[in-house]
Amino acid sequence: MGHVYFVRHGQTVWNVENKICGATDIELTEFGHQQAVETGKKILEEGITADEILYSPLVRAKETARHISEMTGIPMREEPRLVEQNFGKWESTPRNGADFKKAKEEFCCRYEGGESMLFLAQRIYNLLDELKAESDHRTYILVAHNGISRVLNSYFYEMTNAEYAAFGVKNCAVLRYDF
Repeated sequence: MGHVYFVRHGQTVWNVENKICGATDIELTEFGHQQAVETGKKILEEGITADEILYSPLVRAKETARHISEMTGIPMREEPRLVEQNFGKWESTPRNGADFKKAKEEFCCRYEGGESMLFLAQRIYNLLDELKAESDHRTYILVAHNGISRVLNSYFYEMTNAEYAAFGVKNCAVLRYDF
């Protein structure tokens, strides 16, 4: 049975400030860089192997992937479909804001200048379908964002809307999903 690993990028300034990053290109903090290096070490220690690291084009994911690649020797490649959801007018606002929480309940909503969860799910599900077709031959580590983690989890597990909205992973967490 094939599988993929998911790693959320390291800490950013906006993570510390509790702001929605979305498609805004925010750098890692120094601690975020350290987290990524430690994650690479953890992957080695746990004997996790992969053919390739696919990463979001946003710098926080790219830098996380670079550190992991340097630690493990696993080659890396940018995958544009792993870019975080564009939250439109909500980017840079508090991630626990009441209005944003309400807006997240609307899966068809494009967040006034952003991207709907349905469009996000379409691109991530398409990517996962492609990786699943290759899973007998290749294993991937996906380095991306918290919004992507929700969609990825919903691909593999049944989730209610409330579970989907509440789902999240810590910076540099490593999760395994089996096809």
